Amino acid sequence: MPELPEVETVRKGLENLVKGKTIENVAVYWPRIIETPFVDEFKINLIGETIENVERRGKYLIFKLTHFDMISHLRMEGKFEYHSSEDALLKHSHVVFHFNDNTELRYLDVRKFGRFVLFPKDTANEYKGLKKLGPEPVASEFDLTMFMKELKKKKKSIKPLLLDQILVTGLGNIYVDEALFRAQIHPEQEANTLNQAEVKRLHREIIAVLGEAVEAGGTTIRSYKNALGDAGSFQVSLLVYGQNGESCPRCGSEILKKKVAQRGTHYCPICQVYHKRKGS
Repeated sequence: MPELPEVETVRKGLENLVKGKTIENVAVYWPRIIETPFVDEFKINLIGETIENVERRGKYLIFKLTHFDMISHLRMEGKFEYHSSEDALLKHSHVVFHFNDNTELRYLDVRKFGRFVLFPKDTANEYKGLKKLGPEPVASEFDLTMFMKELKKKKKSIKPLLLDQILVTGLGNIYVDEALFRAQIHPEQEANTLNQAEVKRLHREIIAVLGEAVEAGGTTIRSYKNALGDAGSFQVSLLVYGQNGESCPRCGSEILKKKVAQRGTHYCPICQVYHKRKGS
């Protein structure tokens, strides 16, 4: 599943490819991908709209149009491709935005889990999926004091809590594993038992690992590519994710994999010790 760094890379690619393009018409081949409004209204509303910018909030893409905000969530395997209108339509192409210059943007999705939502201009943040998101994982928005305060309220294990997107947005399975390893925190440690030093390390490493991944264009796992057809390179920097059975780069112990909150989780049992502590 694309996480924040991959979605940010898609955003940059789309900005280069389709910013300033005007939509002539839209074809929808799998209606369920359009969450709201109804498909016919979605198609009609987009006629003549110009893509003024492409923004991102968490793992959501927001196309800033002349009169609307079009929100897109790629979910598991959604991706965009940019084509000439003469190019053959590929399998799993579910939504096609035809531009008035004989080019088009295609949304492809093998599993059909992705969704599009259309909101009036500058009201995307009213969408239910965006309303609950925590701050972006950058120093200017992700406040350490608030993070520490909120963790003290939570008895939940730290990994699923970070995956919830409420305390900080953009973390998925890959980058949670990486941040927890760097911070030397066990993925099942209860959030309210983390001490001040651990929270500071975790805060720092969340910002660092996501920032580094954005710079690298994301992580290519299996067949993921960005909107320009390029593969990310952060997979070469992964320290624990996908490394089960390999030696820990810090202590040399074997990296283990187990299920935590139904998610495959990679960790070092020596560097990431579970501490039996009382919560706040």
